[in-house]
Amino acid sequence: MMADAPKKIATRAAYGKALVKLGEANPDVVVLDADLAKSTKTDEFAARFPDRFFEMGIAEADMMGTAAGLAASGKIPFASTFAVFAAGRAFDQVRQVIGYPGLNVKIGASHGGITVGEDGASHQSVEDIALMRAIPGMTVIVPADAVETEKAVFAAARHKGPVYIRLGRSGVPVIFSDNYNFEIGRAALLREGGDVTIIACGVLVSFALEAASRLAEENGVSARVLNMATIKPADDEAVVAAARETGAIVTAEEHNVIGGLGSAVCEITAEHFPVPVERVGIRDAFGQSGTPEELLRAYGLLPEDIVKAALRAVERKRGTTR
Repeated sequence: MMADAPKKIATRAAYGKALVKLGEANPDVVVLDADLAKSTKTDEFAARFPDRFFEMGIAEADMMGTAAGLAASGKIPFASTFAVFAAGRAFDQVRQVIGYPGLNVKIGASHGGITVGEDGASHQSVEDIALMRAIPGMTVIVPADAVETEKAVFAAARHKGPVYIRLGRSGVPVIFSDNYNFEIGRAALLREGGDVTIIACGVLVSFALEAASRLAEENGVSARVLNMATIKPADDEAVVAAARETGAIVTAEEHNVIGGLGSAVCEITAEHFPVPVERVGIRDAFGQSGTPEELLRAYGLLPEDIVKAALRAVERKRGTTR
């Protein structure tokens, strides 16, 4: 399952290439963009399929409405823009004309999280997962690497109904090999462990793996690692199994701890099998300008932060009587 080379590829770049492959395989696929084609990498699809690409200009709400119309006409539209605009500026249209009628629109939301970097808080979406997760019937996917992004794009095209795919600007390590089997609603077990489970998505999946290695080498703690790429529907079975078998959980995400992966996991454990849960994420704050590395450190999202959270979770477990 694991890839040998630790090369880095931005998931937005993988998204652009995946759309071209998908377009070659399925003539019903069309792509829309809101004056950001070079940044979202949909310009590659535009070059290959100019008659199936729609440049909507700086009009995200109009783009979502147009995508809804294309879906109602039998097409499979991928509407692409920055996450802060897709989930924020166009929320009303996503809710009313895509979510409410359950139309088959796929939203490719690039530049999610604080690793957008120097663009600052206005362009760093830290609440988009929460917003999209709250829309009834919306599937929410946060791929961990380039391989998973391509497979998620193809899975989204096969899935009937609205899908939100969160993508990143910065390069991230390639974790999976080409034979990785991505399935909507299923978590991927990346490492076995019995003392604590780290459940991560997106950028923080590679950090979770690094944290698990440090925990074993430096602390003698055995950490299971789950890649929860599908935030909604979450893999309840995998979460409950982790709770039962390891007794403590850490979630790790490049998103506000309110409403994202951590919230989803807490909801599942609270309802089915309560255990100590430590959430690594942005603590109810906006982003700021800085390099991705500076911001990940400033907001406590590095491997060492996951290690500390795991040790806290294990300590809480040991102090809990069931």
